[in-house]
Amino acid sequence: MRSPATRSSNYKYWGFGAIAIGSFSNVIDHGSVNVALPSIASNFSSDLPTVQWVVIGYLLTISALLLPMGRLADLVGRKEVYIAGSLIFVLGAVSAGFAPSLTILVLSRLLQGVGAAMTQGTGMAIITSMFPSHERGKALGLIMTVVGTGAVAGPAFGGFLVNALDWRWVFFFNVPLGLLGVLASIIVLDGRRSQPARNGSTQHGFDWLGAILSTAALVIFLLALMNVHRFGLASPFILAGFSAFFVLLGTFIWWELHISVPLLDVRLFRSKTFSFGTSAAFLIFFGSSAVLFLTPFYLQRVLGYSARDAGLLVVPGALFMAVLGPLSGELSDRYGPRIFTVGGLALAAAGLFILSGLTETSGKGLILPALILTSAGMGTFYSANTSSILSAVPLERYGVVSAFLNLTRNAANVTSIAVATAIVTATMGSMGHEPTLAAVQCDVDSGVCNAFTLGMRNAYRAMTVMLLLGMAISAFKFREVKEASSVPTG
Repeated sequence: MRSPATRSSNYKYWGFGAIAIGSFSNVIDHGSVNVALPSIASNFSSDLPTVQWVVIGYLLTISALLLPMGRLADLVGRKEVYIAGSLIFVLGAVSAGFAPSLTILVLSRLLQGVGAAMTQGTGMAIITSMFPSHERGKALGLIMTVVGTGAVAGPAFGGFLVNALDWRWVFFFNVPLGLLGVLASIIVLDGRRSQPARNGSTQHGFDWLGAILSTAALVIFLLALMNVHRFGLASPFILAGFSAFFVLLGTFIWWELHISVPLLDVRLFRSKTFSFGTSAAFLIFFGSSAVLFLTPFYLQRVLGYSARDAGLLVVPGALFMAVLGPLSGELSDRYGPRIFTVGGLALAAAGLFILSGLTETSGKGLILPALILTSAGMGTFYSANTSSILSAVPLERYGVVSAFLNLTRNAANVTSIAVATAIVTATMGSMGHEPTLAAVQCDVDSGVCNAFTLGMRNAYRAMTVMLLLGMAISAFKFREVKEASSVPTG
């Protein structure tokens, strides 16, 4: 029996609301767990690099499984995969909250990563398929509002839970929120309307070898990237990792071109809208993500801000992202994506350029506008760019393509942090200091702070170049494209 929400003329908004609960849970979880890491390290008498696997393992699992889960959702049903993923995420949260050891906690986070991989791309595919094609940008903008709000709430709420209760409540909080999302999805979502109609020629096979190849390639690539700053780019371990990645990637591409039912149809890259759009998306996250990692570190270690004050400086930028996401998406539906993608990249580049001039004595008056510009640029860019990419994709492929876009974002985030860290530590080493962020103790050695700040400026200059390259790509990529498949009106 169909619920009143399913029959409503505003079903698309009811459906968005149901998915938004789960999406918010995912985003707030990431920010709050980061805040809890020092308490977790203390509880299990471990060091921070080891405890960071609570986050690293989670992110690796998501990145590795996004493509297979996106394709699975296209085949067996997006609603079914989304709800199953939400339940797995909740189960992982319960296990993490009760974890008696660090090993069990990391394994629980891997389980949560499986659930998050099932929900991330699938949720976006469900939402965009419920909105008509001329409102796709609006739909993606609404998703950005959820992401921006969760980014603001995550660190703040995580800090509150850790201080008022215990680090375990960072995980327990996800249980009622996740179950509420599951209940709303069961009641509201119509599986037939979230899944496109298939014609008789549609093939339904699952590409198991493609899934294995893509998973292995991504895990090896990300592990090698995350360890460049520790072992050095010339290390045999790192070189072997990158070599294995390129071999696996080449094999994956060859296999996808020769199998009749590929995991990811790489022929989509023949479309300039798709290939340039995904390239620009990678570049803006590659260029901007390190800001959210290095700048709070700089604020606390160099300028002496408390963790709370450093977190508060990030809040205005996240709010701008939450507001500009839907505004940019709706306007791009009317006026086309180019002005918003190029404009968003320009804003982010301007913010990074300002940050590249920071010194050991810079004040909030310089830092806050730069962070706002960077976040505002990301919010302006994302909705318009993603809408343009999906316009070049058949509706029955929304699940795997939405997963691929989330994978692009996750891979760019990790790459950005790894490359920026490598630049900073290399600069520190060239100036005679220990090439590790752990050595940045300004009250012990003021010289190391100067070296860190110079390295950070070098990293931000390199990232600014990436954003300018993204601007060039976005400026030339867009042409009017015929919709690959009709989109149901909600």
